[in-house]
Amino acid sequence: MNDMENQTMDSQEAAIALFLENNDPDQLTDILVAALDDALRLLQEDAARDTLH
Repeated sequence: MNDMENQTMDSQEAAIALFLENNDPDQLTDILVAALDDALRLLQEDAARDTLH
């Protein structure tokens, strides 16, 4: 498992724990959106390294 997958798993587990603890779907949404933003940023950085100009 690579670092990105580990970070995603940690974020998912934190989001689930927070939702179960507080039962606050808005907070869960905020965490999931932040995790998605991080994943997309990492993918963009990876794609930029692979692009030849």
